[in-house]
Amino acid sequence: MKPVLIIHGGAGDGSKNKARIARIKRKIARILKRSYRILSDQNALEAVTYAVRMMEDDREFNAGRGSYLQADGHARLSASVMDGSRERFAAVINLENIKNPILTAQLLLNEKFRVLAGQGAFRFARKKGFRAVEMRTSRSIKRWKKAKDKGCDTVGACALDRFGNLASATSTGGRGMEFPGRVSDSGMPIANYATAGCAVCATGFGEQIIDEGLAVKIAVRYQDGHSLKQAFKKTFREVRLKKRSMGAIGVDRKGKIAAGFTNPSMIYGWKKNHSRTFLAGI
Repeated sequence: MKPVLIIHGGAGDGSKNKARIARIKRKIARILKRSYRILSDQNALEAVTYAVRMMEDDREFNAGRGSYLQADGHARLSASVMDGSRERFAAVINLENIKNPILTAQLLLNEKFRVLAGQGAFRFARKKGFRAVEMRTSRSIKRWKKAKDKGCDTVGACALDRFGNLASATSTGGRGMEFPGRVSDSGMPIANYATAGCAVCATGFGEQIIDEGLAVKIAVRYQDGHSLKQAFKKTFREVRLKKRSMGAIGVDRKGKIAAGFTNPSMIYGWKKNHSRTFLAGI
């Protein structure tokens, strides 16, 4: 089985800042290259977790430290992982003061209770050895003070490993300026879903993704006999008719990839069998 990895940096607002677009493309390419080595040496779950962690560590993306702040000025982050081989999902929701939410979500995969929120998620992370850190930066505080509400840049990754296993992962800082405690779609299977047949992760306006049931809908259509490309095409045709804003990427058990978005932009890339990296979007 030839390993396949596809990642995205979020569905954006169509910024025409050419320098920033070029910078994000370079970063996506670098993250793909490094994460693909993990995929080749280990497995799909480790690869998607690693890719998302790298994006959490880069303040260019709305995940991890420096993410958008909620209306009360707090950074509350959400992340999830799903192991398609076990059809097992885990997530943290509104986690504060932990650098890499995706790593906490990954640890929850093997726990009895696999979705934790707020202080419960924080206590679990601390129990597992993660230290508490300040997640706000001077840039994120300045953006919050100006009350800018432009965040929908959830990051995500989907992978197929050499064993034929699929996995997906996603992480976000949220929309920014939302009501404190608002729950992101990134902590739900409708935005991040993997089975033995395909893996799909979504980005965009969370409430609309929730209404659409996006990732699960695509996966069910694949299971019902559509190709992954057909499932994406049919689903995003419906999304456009409803004038909803979102995007998604996916890979199936045959190594076929698919992507779609109705936002003005979504930068994504993929890599197969050590071939060159392919980038698309905008």
